[in-house]
Amino acid sequence: MILINLLPHRQAKRRHRQQLFYASLVAAALAGLVAVGGWWFVLQQMTSAQQQRNAFLGAEIRKLEGQIRDIANLRAEIDGLKARQRAVEDLQINRNVPVYLLNEIARQTPEGVHLSSIRQTDSVVAITGLAQSNERVSEFLRNVQHQSPWLERPELVEIRVAGAQAPSAREAAREGPRRLFEFSLRVSLRPVQPPSEAAAPRPASGPPAAPAAPAARAAAS
Repeated sequence: MILINLLPHRQAKRRHRQQLFYASLVAAALAGLVAVGGWWFVLQQMTSAQQQRNAFLGAEIRKLEGQIRDIANLRAEIDGLKARQRAVEDLQINRNVPVYLLNEIARQTPEGVHLSSIRQTDSVVAITGLAQSNERVSEFLRNVQHQSPWLERPELVEIRVAGAQAPSAREAAREGPRRLFEFSLRVSLRPVQPPSEAAAPRPASGPPAAPAAPAARAAAS
């Protein structure tokens, strides 16, 4: 027996294909939504993790900034302590400089030279006095130039005849009155460390040593 399908099969196939198409669109849309939602969730997780790392780094940076400020304060305190230490050392050194200076001038002053004033300004020392002759002044300058470890660059400022010295009776009968020369000179202190306390000159508690004899004449400073 022959069966004949009288239904509109073409329209049924078309509807079926349309249903499959719409179902595919819905499935693709759902898949896209799922993918976008998954990617958004991943981005949120990454953003949250990055924010946590940024917060951690910010906290560590603030700690380091605090430590850097502490280190800067410590360095400033150390520099201040070093400056005070240098000031104390300079005071300790300069405390004995006048003693060394007077002792050195007394050692280098030859016989026949009378010092009337010694004045120090920073590292320059101005000396004035009287001498029995020009040669005595020249000897004084040579001693300072070649023999003094404390003094340097002697410079004669002025020398002139000051008057006559009354000699003793024997010298008067033989030589007559002596002329005196008034002089002024400048010397500079060498930038050296002072000697140790063992080598330092002893205070004038007793009779001075022989080289320090002219220091009594240089007492008027």
